[in-house]
Amino acid sequence: MKRKERCGARGLAVPLARFLHRMVIVMKLGEFAAGLQHVGLPTNDMDKTIAFYEGLGFENVYETVNEAAKERVAFLRLGNLTMEAYENKQATMRSGAIDHLALDVKNIDACYDKAREQGYEIVSRGMEELPFWEKGVRFFIILGPNQERIEFNEML
Repeated sequence: MKRKERCGARGLAVPLARFLHRMVIVMKLGEFAAGLQHVGLPTNDMDKTIAFYEGLGFENVYETVNEAAKERVAFLRLGNLTMEAYENKQATMRSGAIDHLALDVKNIDACYDKAREQGYEIVSRGMEELPFWEKGVRFFIILGPNQERIEFNEML
C-alpha cells in the first residue's frame, strides 16, 4: 500500500527541515561574515602607536586592558577601518607585522560549528570571549594557507 503525502503543516515540516539542512551544509564560512571588523596590530609601545595613528587622523574609540593577557588594547578608527592595537611586547618590527584580520560575524556559534565541520585549522583555544566593548565579544581564529590568522568575531 502506497503512503500518501500529507499537505498540512506537519506534512511540510519534514521537507522544509531537509531543505534548511541542505542550505546550512552548502553555506561557506564567509557567508556568516558581514565584512571586515578590525585588523590586529601587535605593538611594543602603545603610547607611540596611538600617537602615530592619531597623527594620521585615526580616533582612539576604545581603550582597555585585556586582563587575561596583561595587555593594553586600543581600537583606533578612521572612517570604516578599525585597528586593534595591543601591547604584547612581541611586535616583529618588520614588514608584515599585522597579526590578524577579523571578520564581523553574526551567529558566531553557527559559524564556529561550520568551521569545525569544514575542517579549518582553529588556532584559538576554541571559542573565546573578551570583555571588550559594552557587552563583550566572542571569537575564534583559523589559520590560512599562508599562516595568516583570520578571526571571526561577534560583538555581543
